[in-house]
Amino acid sequence: MTENVVVLGAGYAGAGAIKKLQSELDGSARLTWIADVDYHLVLHESHRVVRDPDVRTDITVPISEITDPGTRFVQDEVVGLDVDERVVELREGDDVEYDYVLVALGSQTAYYGIPGLEENSLTLKSLDDALEIHNEISTASQEATRGDPAQVVIGGAGLSGIQTAGEVAEFRDEHRAPIEIHLVEALEEIFPGNDPEIQQALRDLLEEAGVQIHTDDPITEAEDGVIHFDEGDPLEYDVFVWTGGITGRDALDDAELEKQHNRVEAEANFQTSDERVFAIGDSAIVDQGDQPAPPTAQAAWQAAEVAGENIARATENRPLKTWEYDNKGTVVSVGEKAVAHEVKPALGVSLPVDTFGGFPAKNLKKLIAARWIADLTSWNRARKAWSSL
Repeated sequence: MTENVVVLGAGYAGAGAIKKLQSELDGSARLTWIADVDYHLVLHESHRVVRDPDVRTDITVPISEITDPGTRFVQDEVVGLDVDERVVELREGDDVEYDYVLVALGSQTAYYGIPGLEENSLTLKSLDDALEIHNEISTASQEATRGDPAQVVIGGAGLSGIQTAGEVAEFRDEHRAPIEIHLVEALEEIFPGNDPEIQQALRDLLEEAGVQIHTDDPITEAEDGVIHFDEGDPLEYDVFVWTGGITGRDALDDAELEKQHNRVEAEANFQTSDERVFAIGDSAIVDQGDQPAPPTAQAAWQAAEVAGENIARATENRPLKTWEYDNKGTVVSVGEKAVAHEVKPALGVSLPVDTFGGFPAKNLKKLIAARWIADLTSWNRARKAWSSL
């Protein structure tokens, strides 16, 4: 009997898994891809749209350029997963049956129960989010003056918050807009949990770009136009973007799977508490021993390769592979500049420093995104996107 394999989500994990499954299954199973948009977004470059909406054509890849003719694509929102009946529940269309399903729905923004935070902030989890931030900043700057500049606040100084602040600064400079930018972090330092060397390098670039950094003081409440802190004075804003954390999708609320914070627990082979359900990416907490795999694009890319192969193996009752995350380093952009840290060298050539910026870091950041686009489609498409990355 031909197996039904279903992949949920068009992010890094979902798109990468589809590419691998198409190669591994080679028509031996029915493959269905379900996502709420008909394109893959290169999410770690979505902050570029905050500065320039025209970038979106270069950082979105149509589903049609990724799928083989035999892959069925369904554009719809996943609203539930019934593991007993083995069906994916959709908002508009009929339920989709599966024999094996890969949950790669990504995440949604976490608000940690802070009063008013969800109601009064913008997020950056999609292309529409990035466009909304651009429009709000553009409108606020047009209504502001040099004597009374627009106040743009980014909450959360992780990867997304830092890169968003950098793009707002570039927008300000390109348009000579009256904008003041604030980056707010509850913990003691920006880019929490990372090496002090890259933290300082990023702080230097942000301060050079005129971003005001506020650390070690958590937000306690957000109201329309003003944020309150545990200790510091309230901070008024015209635009407030929250990038402070992630949690699982609502679609998984009632799924009878073992979860933490609505993210599905998965073994290192990506199997969950139900052997017919696999999970990767931000949707999952993938066991890696002492700590789970990080919710990063890099981890999702690596995981997709093995997850796709493992599902193909499962359809043939073959042993599953164990995945081990390999941290290849970190590259973070701040506008047109970037910082790279502990990047693993190619061909065994050692790098003279752990942390570097300038032209090499900037082009490395571009190359990472270009390589991903090329893996999904072609180097010709990646080449055309280069200037926007």
